[in-house]
Amino acid sequence: MAQLTDRTVAFLATDGFEDAELTSPWDALTAAGASATMIAPDGDEITGKNGHVQAVDLHAEQAHADDFDALVLPGGVVNADHLRMDQPSVDFVRDFFAQHKPVAVICHGPWILIEAGVVEGRTLTSYPSLRTDLRNAGATWVDQEVVVDQGLVSSRTPDDLPAFNAKAIEEVAEGSHSGQTP
Repeated sequence: MAQLTDRTVAFLATDGFEDAELTSPWDALTAAGASATMIAPDGDEITGKNGHVQAVDLHAEQAHADDFDALVLPGGVVNADHLRMDQPSVDFVRDFFAQHKPVAVICHGPWILIEAGVVEGRTLTSYPSLRTDLRNAGATWVDQEVVVDQGLVSSRTPDDLPAFNAKAIEEVAEGSHSGQTP
């Protein structure tokens, strides 16, 4: 397994996230040595749809992609819908692409990628109900457990977490990708 002892990973979510889609990548990346930071639009803590409570380290309006090596976007319908309506969160996500940094997104998480304008010409997967949204935004949508496109890792559901976590670790270890652009 790749060692990520010098890597910092931002997690961006808000209330209503899919619990396993936050906790499983968090555990996998920190077990590989990365340091993780929880970012949310506001508040001191966020609560997943199944009750997991996660302390918030930093608010989106204070966060800068320059300070992190990679970004993870958990899913959950409510989480994803609220994040795409928060402009500081959208700007934060877009900056990872502008800086060619790895981004891992699962389930409904790609909604914020659409809002950030970073999916055109990309190939990715998601929860199946986002297929048309992603295609309308110019992406190629495929039904696979994990897809990697120039530093962008995507998966469909919590069932895909083992493959998602492995590829997220791999991409974070590789670092910047010149093809990861807005």
